[in-house]
Amino acid sequence: MKVTNVTVKLSPSTGDRLKAFSTMTLDGEFVVRDLKIIEGTHGLFVAMPSRKLTDHCPKCGGKNHLRAKYCNDCGARLPEKRISDEEAQGKLHADIAHPINSDCRARLQEVVLQAYREELRRAGRAEEAEKVVGQAEPEPLEGQPPPALP
Repeated sequence: MKVTNVTVKLSPSTGDRLKAFSTMTLDGEFVVRDLKIIEGTHGLFVAMPSRKLTDHCPKCGGKNHLRAKYCNDCGARLPEKRISDEEAQGKLHADIAHPINSDCRARLQEVVLQAYREELRRAGRAEEAEKVVGQAEPEPLEGQPPPALP
């Protein structure tokens, strides 16, 4: 697998944990959009595209995200505890696309963070770019040359 293109759009606010959105192209044939570059407790990480988990309204059967208070379709009030607080920990969203193993995740994250650093420099934020964790150049993927970056 070769990452053939990565684009980064910086978040307008510098105070938020969400730093940027990214799109990557794999093998020049497959695009993954809406990757998020987020400031976590241990530095930056790349979050894969995800969707909110849903359940159905007991009245009309319409789909609603798990924290909704009212049905999106019929407006009926939804039960308050459709998911327990314990179950909700980390389970309100599901990845749409994700790496199968940690090596792949690390390679993809490194390529995206490198593109993020370059975009920060282009935006005149070089000091911030130098603080990005994961400053090494991306490793070649499976004997291929390093991924091409915009």
